[in-house]
Parts: sequence; C-alpha cells; structure tokens
Amino acid sequence: MKLSHGSAALIIAWFAVLGSIQAVTFEVKEGNSTCIKAELAASFSITYNTSGSTRTVQVPLPDSAAVDAGSSSCGTDSSSPWLVAVFGPGHALGLSFSNNGSLYSVANLTLQYNLSDASVFPDANSSDVVTLVSSSVGIWATINTTYRCVSPSTFGIGGATVTFSDMRLEAYMLGNDLSPTESVCTADQASTTAPPTTARTTTTPAPAPTPAGTPERGTYSVKNGNGTECLLAQMGLQLNVSYFSLSQNKTIQDLVNLAPNLTSASGSCEASSATLVLTQEQTTTINFTFTLNSTSNKYHLSAITLLANWPDMTAPFSASNTSLDYLRSTVGRSYMCNAEQTLFVVAAFSLNTFRLQVQPFDVTTNQFASAEECQMDQDQMLIPIIVGAALAGLVLIVLIAYLIGRKRSHAGYQTI
Repeated sequence: MKLSHGSAALIIAWFAVLGSIQAVTFEVKEGNSTCIKAELAASFSITYNTSGSTRTVQVPLPDSAAVDAGSSSCGTDSSSPWLVAVFGPGHALGLSFSNNGSLYSVANLTLQYNLSDASVFPDANSSDVVTLVSSSVGIWATINTTYRCVSPSTFGIGGATVTFSDMRLEAYMLGNDLSPTESVCTADQASTTAPPTTARTTTTPAPAPTPAGTPERGTYSVKNGNGTECLLAQMGLQLNVSYFSLSQNKTIQDLVNLAPNLTSASGSCEASSATLVLTQEQTTTINFTFTLNSTSNKYHLSAITLLANWPDMTAPFSASNTSLDYLRSTVGRSYMCNAEQTLFVVAAFSLNTFRLQVQPFDVTTNQFASAEECQMDQDQMLIPIIVGAALAGLVLIVLIAYLIGRKRSHAGYQTI
C-alpha cells in the first residue's frame, strides 16, 4: 500500500487517555461516483518487541484518519476494490473487497504500523514498517445492501488484533449513499432479538436440531496457475448453525448437509498457506485456510469462515475463526479421519466432517499421499485389538485352569 505521512500522535494519545473511540467516515470515489463507503470505529491491539521484553499497546483509529487516494480504488476487471485509510506517520488500515454476483465480502484485512513512531511504540527495538494481512474475516453482505455491525467484532491478524464497532459499510455501490436495506451481523441479531428482561423470566432452550442424516462425501480440488492440482479434499460436511428463524420467530439450531453435486470448489495455493472455498448455490460459502509451519514441517487447518443466506434467516449469517488448530499433519502426507469429528468454530457454528481426507501441500500426480490417521480412527482400530487380546487372555486362563484341574483329579487316584 502506498501511504502518506503526517503526525497524529497527539490525537492518538488523547483518544487513549479518554478511552472513547468515535466512528470515522471514509469514501472511495471514481469521478463523482462513490463505490465504497464506510462508517466505522476501530482499535488495534499490537504486540511489539522492546529490548529484552515485549509490550502490547492499544491504538485507536483517530478521527483524523483519511482515505489514501493513491492506494484506494474502485477496482477493475483485474484488480479488487480497495479502501485504505492512513493515519499518523506510516500507519494504515486497508480493506479489499470481492463479490460472487450476489454477495460481497472483505477479501483481505490489512494493518500497517510504523515501529519508528515512538509516541505509539516507545522503546521499540526496531524501526520497521510492519504489514499484516488476514483473509476471510467474515465481513460480508448481500449486493446492494449495507453491512451493519454495531457490536464490537475482533479479528486476529498476525501478531495483532483489530476490533471494529459501530460499523456500516457498502462496496460495489449503485448510488452515493449507503443502502437503506441492511445485512445485519450475527452479533447485532442476537442483541436485537433477545427478549426484554422482566422480574420473572422463563428461558426456553433452543430445540435440538432435526437429524439431517450422514452427508454425501464430496471430492474437491484446487488448481494452481499452471493447471495442476495443488490441494485435494474428500469429505462429507454437515453444518450445525444457530440463527434466528423468520418462520418460527425464535433462535433455532439447524443441521444442514452440504450437497457435493450443488457445490463448486475454488481457492488458491501459496508457499505457506492454501485456501479451499466451497460454494453451494450462492447461498452457502465455506472457506478453509491451511497454514504451513516450515520449521516443524507441519500443516494444520487454521481458519474456517461460513457465509450463509438461507431462506428462513432474518439476515445473512456469518461466522469466522482464524485461530484454529485442526487436521494437523506432516507436509508430503495427507490427513485422514473416517470417523465423524466436530470442528468447533464459534458458539453459533460448528462443522461435522465424515470420511475426511485432505492434502493442502506438496500434491504430486494429482493423488493423495500416504495418510496420517486421526486419533479417533486409531482408537477405533485399537478397541478390537484390546477386546481380542482380552478374550484371548480369558481363553488362556480358562485353559490353564482346566489343565491344572485335570492334573489334580488324576493325582487323587494314584496308588499309595
């Protein structure tokens, strides 16, 4: 990102002392037309190194933050729309957007901070400008609607976190004002649909989800630039989602199977990360991000994002967790788990997998490498072995007891 410079140290310090963060308005224009508009408050929790220790600072987005015209754009056929807000000497917040024709989302969240700014990072042992990028943060909405999330939403990004609140934004706009039709985030839905508190409150638990049966196993893959497959996956997927039902006028828990024949796969493969995106009929999108640790030569599933817009929902549902540690295996091998396993993402969303095998790195000949099995599969194989061994031991004990009994019986008839 190309950044402008100017000091906002006093404003940052004033906000930090006051402890209040106000929403700032940003607009990205092309001529006289607005393509991105955002009203939001944000704060950043950043950990940095000092001589012999680490320190964490809380940095609010000041109201002096402004759109960087050189880095922001409405996008082209070959580039994404970008909103880049700059503040202070070398600090910036960036949002890039993408859409699939019916939904738009924040494709990348970028935070840049300048460690040489001593007013924000006192005693830092580096003067570097650090840039952190996180994908699939779960901010999305239906095209021609405004994304609204008044409740605080925190996203991990490298060694920092970004917390948004009082957020209203829209990309791919038709007019210059935010759409009056809103796509409301899950946190706001929970707060607005909660029953009023009375002197005597009866709590009705959400009904158990209706069994959806075992999902069909799908085969998915991602290809790199030269057309060869770089990520392979076979699995049955079942979504366990809690949302506010329009027909029942209450929060329900629903089990929904992903149908492979209605689902398309896309994604990307990088040196240290790989992404698999599954889209079912433009109503359900699941994004899996795998991360490679080159030091340990291990990879794992580090993030899952769900975007759902089902007919019975009062508003689109979104959930994301970028600090997961599932499906861990060694580079050059696949991960396999035939047993049903549950991947907990957030309180309102978990994912059940069936007959899963995945390999996000070092795919050769378009086939899975030898598999490392999950603990549940190993335990299932171990149980018959233990039972068999126990039965064999029992038979051996009975046989020994029988032989001892016969020997004693014969000994009673010997001549004196």
